Amino acid sequence: MQKQSLFRKYISGIIIISLIIVMANSCKKHEQYPIEPVIAFQSLEKIPNVGTADDKAFLTITFTDGDGDIGLHMDDTLPPYDPSSEYYYNYYITYFELLNDTFQEVDLPFTFNTRIPFIEEILAERGVKGEIRVEIFINNIVSPADSIRFDLQIVDRAHHKSNIVTTPAFFVKKN
Repeated sequence: MQKQSLFRKYISGIIIISLIIVMANSCKKHEQYPIEPVIAFQSLEKIPNVGTADDKAFLTITFTDGDGDIGLHMDDTLPPYDPSSEYYYNYYITYFELLNDTFQEVDLPFTFNTRIPFIEEILAERGVKGEIRVEIFINNIVSPADSIRFDLQIVDRAHHKSNIVTTPAFFVKKN
């Protein structure tokens, strides 16, 4: 009888401690972010091709968004996300070259801009935080410049624009 009473006290103690832990975790405040996306440069990793010239790079940024409305579905192509709209892309990557000792934006016959995939709202109800990594080809540009950089910005589905971040300048080894 005493063993059962001790066992019940032991189990009751474990249950009470477990409830306290669960309650403490449920009261824990979640980080809150502004509803506009906020980005920060994280890294740029150059990948050489077989001939050792820099062929492509992986560009990584971190982001937060308070209402979690980041990303587009592949079939989001009706206004305001149609291909002729400024909101077709939601990750803007502007290319600059070092020319005459200053970085100048260069219009290219293609774009580095891309579309961030849709983040499910159920996962993002309290805001989201993460990183975005994109692959960019850096040796398909005919130019005498060997130092380049990028300006980066993202836009959420409510058309809130993030801050603009600038990557560090980096040397591109050419063939």
